Amino acid sequence: MHIGVEYFVSVSAIVFGIGMFGVFTRRSPLILLLSVELMLNSCNLTLIAFSRYWGEQSGQVFALIVMGIAASEVVVGLGLVVAVARRKAELDVDRLTALRH
Repeated sequence: MHIGVEYFVSVSAIVFGIGMFGVFTRRSPLILLLSVELMLNSCNLTLIAFSRYWGEQSGQVFALIVMGIAASEVVVGLGLVVAVARRKAELDVDRLTALRH
């Protein structure tokens, strides 16, 4: 049985939608980071699916680059969350202005 690329793209679209819903509805910075990670991983799934479909390696290499960028984004984001938490400031992204001073 051969699983076509349309199944991978469908799953990727569902995961991207879940991540977008999380970005638009949540205000916690940790949930925002998790939602962005879901969106990046859904893009990776699409890149790898089309790379496999066309028989080339370039999509897989680009997915590895995106994983590295996502890892650095998490490190910076969690560092900011820890810095804000140490100042005992409110962790609401709408009101997050504590690091400006």
